[in-house]
Amino acid sequence: MAKEEGRAMRNQKLGKARRRISVLLALAGLLLVASCTSHAPLATVDSLDLERYMGDWYVIANIPTFVEKGAVNAIEHYDLRDDGDVDITFTFFKNNVEGKFKEMHARGFVQEGTGNARWKVQFIWPLKSPFYVMDLDENYNYTVIGLPSRDYLWIMAREPLLPDSIYSDIVARTAEAGYDTTRIQKVLQMW
Repeated sequence: MAKEEGRAMRNQKLGKARRRISVLLALAGLLLVASCTSHAPLATVDSLDLERYMGDWYVIANIPTFVEKGAVNAIEHYDLRDDGDVDITFTFFKNNVEGKFKEMHARGFVQEGTGNARWKVQFIWPLKSPFYVMDLDENYNYTVIGLPSRDYLWIMAREPLLPDSIYSDIVARTAEAGYDTTRIQKVLQMW
């Protein structure tokens, strides 16, 4: 009886691990495929100070991946590693603040010669997707991350709320960059 219970527990843990890996592989595949479509080059900021860029960024709005749909209190956290790469932790609650807590980890590889504005992000080895810092407030109060395909977008800020006038200006600039702004969805931040 104990062997059967132990086997059942191992199978349950393996099933959960396989589901997580499947979700991460699907996300990485979507981002990889999305980055392969042809568009005019996506402009980025000239340069950014990596140390200043580190820390918490509240996701204000996005064109979400399937994993992010229904995300509440979404936060991206960046930690600069000694080797110059960036540890990324993405956390959120599913559907509401009482929903299931989710946490994902990735690694950002800053691309040389880009003023630190272009990274490759890896959720699952060996797949890496582009990460372009296309807008950044001079005081590092907000940032916009895009993909060359224009399929996904993240508008983030240091605070959970962004004034409507600033948000509207950002959305207008994403339209100028070739994004379909009707796909941008606000992310509920309830702190």
